[in-house]
Amino acid sequence: MANTLLKVTGLKVAYGGIQAVKGVDFEVQEGELVTLIGSNGAGKTTTMKAITGTLPPSDGDIEYLGKSIKGKGPWDLVKQGLAMVPEGRGVFTRMTITENLQMGAYIRRDKAAIKDDMERVFTIFPRLRERKDQLAGTMSGGEQQMLAMGRALMSRPRVLLLDEPSMGLSPIMVDKIFEVVRDVYAQGVTVLLVEQNASRALSIANRGYVMESGVITMTGEAKALLSDPKVRAAYLGEAA
Repeated sequence: MANTLLKVTGLKVAYGGIQAVKGVDFEVQEGELVTLIGSNGAGKTTTMKAITGTLPPSDGDIEYLGKSIKGKGPWDLVKQGLAMVPEGRGVFTRMTITENLQMGAYIRRDKAAIKDDMERVFTIFPRLRERKDQLAGTMSGGEQQMLAMGRALMSRPRVLLLDEPSMGLSPIMVDKIFEVVRDVYAQGVTVLLVEQNASRALSIANRGYVMESGVITMTGEAKALLSDPKVRAAYLGEAA
């Protein structure tokens, strides 16, 4: 039986007086690539912020490795192997690419392995190697997305959370980002991917959850959701 790494139960999150997430249940098992899809404003990013401790839930629970992590901060979670690439990338703009990657490994003390992982990131993203001494703030959006993903990988995550990694990128860069997500997953990292680009997300995922107005409205195998007429009509622009 698969080991459940992340389990969200009855999660509710409020912004001011607005209930953005209204009682969400989902889980991610070890070795899965799970996607949470939905339109802008569905509550996907709010859910991710609650999981990673940057936004307090008003109700429900979040379990990681069988224990509640509700109220834990991002620092604690990264140490436990739960890393997130946030929407908007969040790179350190006044630091170089190399310094940003080093920040991803700040919880680690294994210097030789850190050096090996830096080399691995540069292999995945050759453009980062070419510009390793460049300030992150002078990079394009796509390059910053590569850097944000590389920085998260430097923490050696067991579960990688990706929040809208393709947002605002050119088609070529979107192809690259999804290729990397697939490769990272193939190397044994469990992935939870939040995406507006439903067709691309479902094409690489094992399972999917559809979120609308703060609730999960559909769930199933990714291939089944990709061929579902309701999903195709709502997110892929096809007639029902």
